[in-house]
Amino acid sequence: MKILQMHCNWVEYEPLEKEIKQAEDTERKKCRHTETLLLLTSVETGDTPAVGGAAMEEINGFLQKIGCNSVTIYPFAHISQNLAKPGEALDVIKAMEEKAKSLGITTFRAPFGWNKKLAMDIKGHPLAEQSKSFSSAGAAQTRKKDLTILTYEAKKQKDILWYSGAMLLAAAVKRLYPEVKLGGGMPADEGFYYDFDGRHFSDDDFGKIEKEMNSIMKGDEFFERKSLPKDKANKLFDGEKYKLELIEETEGKIAIIKLGSFHDVSKGGFVERTGKIGAVKLTKVGGAFWLGSSKNAMLQRIHGIAFETKKEMQEYLEMRKKAEEIDHRKLGRALDLFSFQEEAPGMVFMHPKGMIIRNMLLDFWREEHRRHGYQEINTPIIMNRSLWEKSGHWDHYKENMYFTDIDNQEFAVKPMNCPGAILTYKTTNRSYKELPLRLAEIGLVHRHELSGVLSGLFRVRSFNQDDAHIFVTQEQIEDEVSKVIEMIDYFYKTFGFEYHTELSTKPENSIGSGNMWDKAESMLKSVLDKRKMKYKLNECDGAFYGPKIDFHIKDAIGRTWQCATVQLDLFMPERFNMEYAGQDGKLHRPVIIHRVLYGAIERFMGILIEHYAGAFPLWLAPLQAAVLPITDNNTEYAESVRSLMAEAGLRVSLNDDSKTLQYKIREAQLQKVPYMLIAGDKEQQAGTIAVRNREGKTAYGVKAEAFIEQMKKEIEERK
Repeated sequence: MKILQMHCNWVEYEPLEKEIKQAEDTERKKCRHTETLLLLTSVETGDTPAVGGAAMEEINGFLQKIGCNSVTIYPFAHISQNLAKPGEALDVIKAMEEKAKSLGITTFRAPFGWNKKLAMDIKGHPLAEQSKSFSSAGAAQTRKKDLTILTYEAKKQKDILWYSGAMLLAAAVKRLYPEVKLGGGMPADEGFYYDFDGRHFSDDDFGKIEKEMNSIMKGDEFFERKSLPKDKANKLFDGEKYKLELIEETEGKIAIIKLGSFHDVSKGGFVERTGKIGAVKLTKVGGAFWLGSSKNAMLQRIHGIAFETKKEMQEYLEMRKKAEEIDHRKLGRALDLFSFQEEAPGMVFMHPKGMIIRNMLLDFWREEHRRHGYQEINTPIIMNRSLWEKSGHWDHYKENMYFTDIDNQEFAVKPMNCPGAILTYKTTNRSYKELPLRLAEIGLVHRHELSGVLSGLFRVRSFNQDDAHIFVTQEQIEDEVSKVIEMIDYFYKTFGFEYHTELSTKPENSIGSGNMWDKAESMLKSVLDKRKMKYKLNECDGAFYGPKIDFHIKDAIGRTWQCATVQLDLFMPERFNMEYAGQDGKLHRPVIIHRVLYGAIERFMGILIEHYAGAFPLWLAPLQAAVLPITDNNTEYAESVRSLMAEAGLRVSLNDDSKTLQYKIREAQLQKVPYMLIAGDKEQQAGTIAVRNREGKTAYGVKAEAFIEQMKKEIEERK
């Protein structure tokens, strides 16, 4: 592909007549675009849509340099003698157009296959005219990048929409309340937010702000990007102290986004115009420190959500209503599972019932790990600075770590378990006969999270990670990764989860050579392909020490959560000089497979609480049965039933309150107890119980001994 790009004050073209049979249908009218980068484009033999997308990625970077946010794609056959077939060429041109729009670039395209009259006024700066070549061979050499372009991620599309929503919110607030000072806005895990200073907002303001946002959407205003020197940017944002602070800390030109008369400092991607946003809703308001530091001012943070269509918004609101009903924080209080205290923000206090669930999860975990040849270890929570420097965490993860001084030495509270497992490996000389060596650990880790992102069990500062570090030879990698995937599949099917898989590749903040990364990524891909697993390519999202396969589980209301991961590490063995004696008598370097199944135990519990809506399967339920005597005369018999079940190892209670049976049943239902065992005069005389399940179905005349065996079988099968 050859492109001649020209930065123009204006471009004008008029379709005159069709040049080829495959020409697109279009109106014969004059078109004029101002402040645009004209792309005279010849698509060549062998070019693919991926090449067109890759070209637009690079052009997007060039737009930033010249302070322009508009392109005019102009099919132009006259700069190549190796032209692609018309149908193939049009596919590439359309891929360029779609990619440009997805990047938030204002995009125009001249019709394909026409003779056109063309005029332009080219700017006079040194970068105004440039020629570029993009080849299919180059695309083949960077296949990872092309795959990302061809399978453009939904997350990135959402981020563009939500960046646009944040800017739309800021523009609306500024129009309604000019005295408000602008903080900043970003996409969030769900939707977007923007921070403001100078006014106290509440839910009562939402209706007025949403009305203004909808008005701007109906106006179909363009999101325009430009770059300004610092002095001009300072003048533009005079009086906006937070924006001036951002400008001061930025090197080079300042990226500006313009929406009507509203301006902001932003490097995000945006939709072409506000009419592309189909629906918006503000969801909550709270506080957030400027730049996330408690040393700075507290700003008002308004959260919102945006969708391309009203139908998507309605589906989201219905899902959100369900999510509120099963919120693990609400259920955690109601079922007395856990709590959070001011004395330890972001750190969970697990109550007795919560500990039962946690221990059942860990019992299952230990049972399966013993069966698969793992050995459990435990390593210290605090280790000295030199270890974290060697592991790379000091340089790549320091901002998320906690520190302390002991005997005038600097120590860190571990954010991850891998260095401890590595030190355990190195305590003795290892032989190839010991590999694969599977060391598993329920390790307590601490990671610094900003207070504004803490969210119940889902985002905490202290949690237990179900890690394992598997030390293998090069030849064992694929087989061992495949076994881990089998384990993950078994675990998730036990809990009734569906899942999808993503392959995450080299991030910008990484260690090790490109060749090592290519080799590691190729091995993980090979395992997935051999197992015929569908997966998404998640570009640039691997761990800093290696690529990974992530598993995203789908809960009962359709939300997805990334939990299990398998990470291939070719680098830490080098850093720690790890060795084993091979069959040839020489020393070799092992490879480390890092993996978790649950991930953070606390977070997985939160997901389970919402997935089951608090109604845990029998094997996990904190209380498995409640014995309910109908009258005081039946209490002694009911206690004998409870005692018999407790001796069998079941978790059972006796409700001997002097209240009605209906009240006792309702109380047990609120606590999500799987079985209610009712004992009245009739049952007492017959030596039986009436068994009522959570759904209200009742079986009469059941022998306690028979029901105990039934419960044991259900527990064993983990239904």
